[in-house]
Amino acid sequence: MRMRTAHFYDLHWSTTKTEVNGDIVVTGKFRLFSDWPKNLPAPERSFLGNGTPGPVLARTESWINGEPAIQSGRLELDRDYEFKTVLKGRIPGKHHVHPMINVEGAGPLLGPGSWLEVTGNAADFKLPATTIDGTQIENLETWGMGTVKTVHIGWYIAALVFMLWWLRKPLLMPRAVALQAGNEEELVTRGDRLWGAAFGIATVVVVIWGANWAEATYPRTIPLQGGEFNVEPLPMDNRTVSVRVRRATYDVPGRSMKLKLELTNDGDKPVSIGEFATAGLRFINKSVPAAVAAIDPTFPMDLVPPSGLQVADSRPLAPGETRLIEMEATDAAWEAERLTSLLNDPDNRVGGLLFLYDADGERVIANVSGPIVPVFTKS
Repeated sequence: MRMRTAHFYDLHWSTTKTEVNGDIVVTGKFRLFSDWPKNLPAPERSFLGNGTPGPVLARTESWINGEPAIQSGRLELDRDYEFKTVLKGRIPGKHHVHPMINVEGAGPLLGPGSWLEVTGNAADFKLPATTIDGTQIENLETWGMGTVKTVHIGWYIAALVFMLWWLRKPLLMPRAVALQAGNEEELVTRGDRLWGAAFGIATVVVVIWGANWAEATYPRTIPLQGGEFNVEPLPMDNRTVSVRVRRATYDVPGRSMKLKLELTNDGDKPVSIGEFATAGLRFINKSVPAAVAAIDPTFPMDLVPPSGLQVADSRPLAPGETRLIEMEATDAAWEAERLTSLLNDPDNRVGGLLFLYDADGERVIANVSGPIVPVFTKS
């Protein structure tokens, strides 16, 4: 599933270490894959988030293509989006943090994760805000907690009093005996009915009083917004390279994916294969300097296999040329990242992005998708 849903690329973390209340800005792009799994709902309603081990960071900003992404919205398949999230350090520790797209019905789709360290004291965390009427809130995390506790304690006491009223009477066996004897009327006395009525009336009065108090105390309120954002994807690149998978195998003993691709350069400049990216892994063709230079220093290097991408024919693909090219991505990361589950998938298909570069370092991104066959004997 990770090979054929959301492909994140050009990721950058502003820092990998910050203090409590410090900001970490995560930027990058993602493409919702054209060969989206048929068993997953399409991204008709998606939400930009971040995958963390609990609320260790507070997300204070979310942007997609420069538009606020506070709410959910529809995203298009086979299109690219640029995102930005601002995370605020909350709980000290080393945390593994992923960019993430939540798709309704499909669940969270994680991007590459990086280790971020938050230092300091959790008690110092503050999340200040200014409301639309100018009210200064020193810390959203604790704002209004006095009222919340008072209301909860009040209702707990009311429930306890109501329960004790009935618990003071004989329970279980005596009541069962009374019911069997046809004396159920004796179980609820006139005093019980008066008490119940008085308690019910008091509850309604308290609820009405509470609603009026809240309205008077906070006269300007806005309900939680249920609308959806509508953001256009990034413009499509006119330069294209079409890719057709002629053969794809996964060598199980050798932990190697071997692809035989038919590439057609529809652009106006010669291009060379620089990178194959799938499920967060980046296999780099080290003979292409632009591809090596594209590795951001903050990108987790455990997701960049040192063996790289082996391309049998590294000659640039001329404009209009069609050529069969074999490439091989070999590393234990296939196992470590649990991507070999495709072996047991009833729909064995490989998916990923192919990055091709021209002599000026300009990049063309092409989709790679097709059926894949596992090979269990050493080749």
